[in-house]
Amino acid sequence: MDDLFFIASKLAWGLLSPGNLLILLFTAGTLAVIANKTTLGKWILVPSISIALMLTAYPISDALMIPLEKRFAKPSALPEQIDGIILLGGGEDLKRSLSWQTQELGYGGDRYIATLKLARHYPQAPVIFSGGSGLMQLQPEKPQNSEGTLSGKLLTDMGIAKKRLIIESESRNTYENFKKIKPLLPKKDGQYLLVTSAYHMPRSVGIARKRGISVIPYPVDYYSNRSPYRQWDFDFYDHLRVLEAAWKEWIGLSVYYANGKTSQWFPAPLMRRKHNGETPEPTGN
Repeated sequence: MDDLFFIASKLAWGLLSPGNLLILLFTAGTLAVIANKTTLGKWILVPSISIALMLTAYPISDALMIPLEKRFAKPSALPEQIDGIILLGGGEDLKRSLSWQTQELGYGGDRYIATLKLARHYPQAPVIFSGGSGLMQLQPEKPQNSEGTLSGKLLTDMGIAKKRLIIESESRNTYENFKKIKPLLPKKDGQYLLVTSAYHMPRSVGIARKRGISVIPYPVDYYSNRSPYRQWDFDFYDHLRVLEAAWKEWIGLSVYYANGKTSQWFPAPLMRRKHNGETPEPTGN
């Protein structure tokens, strides 16, 4: 069933990706005009071109991204003790790393910087990495070509002792991340700092809760701009990149909830009441 879900999700995203949708609409509109169906072509091309122009001129994609990235914040104060640091894969660029036989980081490289910072703050805490290839065409058969091996090299080169690492390299999506690391956790009922991209944190927390893993969110790798830094800048590539990530995440939240992989559609911070009876405040979990 996990294999079917993985394949179906990748095929569906090939059609639902905003960039791919724009190309398909431009193609359909152009073909309609060529076939002398001018009215139909206009109905397709005018809205498509308008959306592309708006996306080029202004970061309208932030409207989808900001609610995701605001959902969880870093803890105002780190706990005195934790049982481990969970790092979700996605910060690595596996294809280019294998292409050039080097260790390349992608857009989510901030995950490694944050993990190193936390590993130094908690020198005895194990660092638990979870992540395999999320690409259908790139499922490495050799262990040395896996994302886990790449991550292990990155973390040790950054100065984290190999004996502290717990590496899981078979998971292909967020659901499998937590499914496969749960048996590897040093303390089943322990408390773990969770490092992943801010926009990805709500779904990650929802799955962790569903699997009975207690996590304290530590979001990094922000994509959106807050006012007054959101400006007219005519940067289509950057705006599309943000839109792709946000749109994919909202779809992921909906699909995971519909399939029972999370107990909430849009997980939120839990609430706890202060000892002095003041208003409840959000916790990290």
